[in-house]
Amino acid sequence: MLQRRITRSATDKMIAGVCGGLGNYMGVDPTFIRIAWALACLLAGTGLLAYVICALIIPSETAISPYE
Repeated sequence: MLQRRITRSATDKMIAGVCGGLGNYMGVDPTFIRIAWALACLLAGTGLLAYVICALIIPSETAISPYE
């Protein structure tokens, strides 16, 4: 059984591929996630820190073996 995993996108990325990977995982357009993340950066100020943490923690889709 294949498990879905959150990975950073290697093809749909603007900075590190976090929003593209989350969009692929949740089945939504990554543009909506990018807008929400930008609002989090502007309104709460914690969005930038969260993005950096996600970019460090979430593995790239090229680093994941398809047989895991």
